[in-house]
Amino acid sequence: MSVLRALGAAPAECLELLNYNENHFDPTGLERGGPLPLADEPFVATWERYAREAESDGVWAVLRNALVQLRFPVREGMSREPAYESATRSSAPVCEPVTPLRLQRPRDLRLAIHATPAGRLPVLIAACREDFESLVRALTKRNEPAPVPAAVGACMVTGYTNVDRLRRLRDRWWAAYPIPTQAGWRRKLRELRAKKDLYRDRFVIASTAPYSGVPADCLGLDAGSWKRLSLTIRIEHESMHYFTRRVLGSMKNRLLDELIADYAGIVRATGRFRADWALRFLGLESYPDYRSGGRLEHYRGDPPLSDGAFRVLQSLVTRAVENLEAWSAAGDDATRPDGHIRTVVAMTRLTVEDLAAADAVRRLRAAARAVAPHVGRAPRPVHARPA
Repeated sequence: MSVLRALGAAPAECLELLNYNENHFDPTGLERGGPLPLADEPFVATWERYAREAESDGVWAVLRNALVQLRFPVREGMSREPAYESATRSSAPVCEPVTPLRLQRPRDLRLAIHATPAGRLPVLIAACREDFESLVRALTKRNEPAPVPAAVGACMVTGYTNVDRLRRLRDRWWAAYPIPTQAGWRRKLRELRAKKDLYRDRFVIASTAPYSGVPADCLGLDAGSWKRLSLTIRIEHESMHYFTRRVLGSMKNRLLDELIADYAGIVRATGRFRADWALRFLGLESYPDYRSGGRLEHYRGDPPLSDGAFRVLQSLVTRAVENLEAWSAAGDDATRPDGHIRTVVAMTRLTVEDLAAADAVRRLRAAARAVAPHVGRAPRPVHARPA
């Protein structure tokens, strides 16, 4: 309350922001899970197989065969067509001839198995914006032409029902069962539905566009360098969302989640946290003026913060990123191989008000000490597969 009042928040705005900034992370998840990084989830083995097959056949050919949605085009009403409903709701092969999804640059599609503190995570990297949007619509919008906001450059796909995994389970069951029947398989399938680890996947679809829509010249970089750095930031950003969801039980469209993810991404890309980059990504490079269209407005909450509370939020985030830069510059974790992960985990124990407070560095240091026993060695490096 003292931090919010100092930034000019009225009593009603204080209540709005305290509710909005409530920390939803469950610290006991870290304690239960053991030292980081965690073991891979079961779906990673399947995606590793896709990556191995892609070395000879190409990423697009392998995934179009494995992920049934890629065998259908994106068009209005696609999700309601009988052939689509049958193919995406069962482990039976697609029998009817259909026009598959078309990509602009299918040969440049890449698949990486990226190391995170919560275990490795598949990342599908589209070579152009059109292909990114097509993949998002196919794999998250049931092949409907839903809008993909221009500010969205990556998409975390969670709870994806991988029909390819179900089909392989069916084939193994069919081969092992003494007298296999379709009715018997349907009964087995009902049993399997409760064991979601056997067929549910998580993965990231990422674009190679400039991060947060920020042009390279705004950061004093050439286009090629910024493209590489943008992809690094984007993948690490999504990795932190995966970490908080799997380990700490929460991934919300709120400012604290975005600060955590941007901190990790910027540090991974540059070796230190840069407040000027973080503020530009959010639309606050000219604070106290806010640039309309900046990412911050996408994290206004539901219901959205009032105009007054949103202005205070802008002040909060500006103070917070300046304090995070001071923490990074102090070098508390800079020389540790797991340093930025320790900071990320420490941030999950705090609130945005903590990070904006005058003694934020002290608070971060105390939180980092508390989480240190749970942070093991640094995650393994990225394993990228060419198309």
